[in-house]
Amino acid sequence: MDLETARQITKTYVDRMRVAYRQPVFDEWAILGVTAGTGGVLAYTGPRAEQFRANVPNDAELLSRGTKGKPLHDGDIEFVSDAHGTQYDALMKTGATSYLVLNHTTKTLADIRADVKWLAVQSILFELSERFRADPLEL
Repeated sequence: MDLETARQITKTYVDRMRVAYRQPVFDEWAILGVTAGTGGVLAYTGPRAEQFRANVPNDAELLSRGTKGKPLHDGDIEFVSDAHGTQYDALMKTGATSYLVLNHTTKTLADIRADVKWLAVQSILFELSERFRADPLEL
């Protein structure tokens, strides 16, 4: 899929998670590219558009540490339960050179998972991951 399709699909699924959880599960998300010509923040939705790009290395640190040396395939998801503030809660591989990061800037994933409504969110996340597994983002 192309970037605009990936952006629209992500927005749709994040909105579905919000409806199922009855409040935002992730209040920011971004599609990141890791190639020389098309790398960086490719799409962003959230409350800190001005600061997001500059903070990517620090905010990704826990996820980077947790995935270092681990092979990830299109659609794979990794979580960090105790990421605080702007540190990313989840990472999804969306294509050969792209990732989706998901975050709640005021709650940890452990806080979010403590609510029984998280069970409904899991199936929506799985559906989103399967979309990228079946049709990865091409940069």
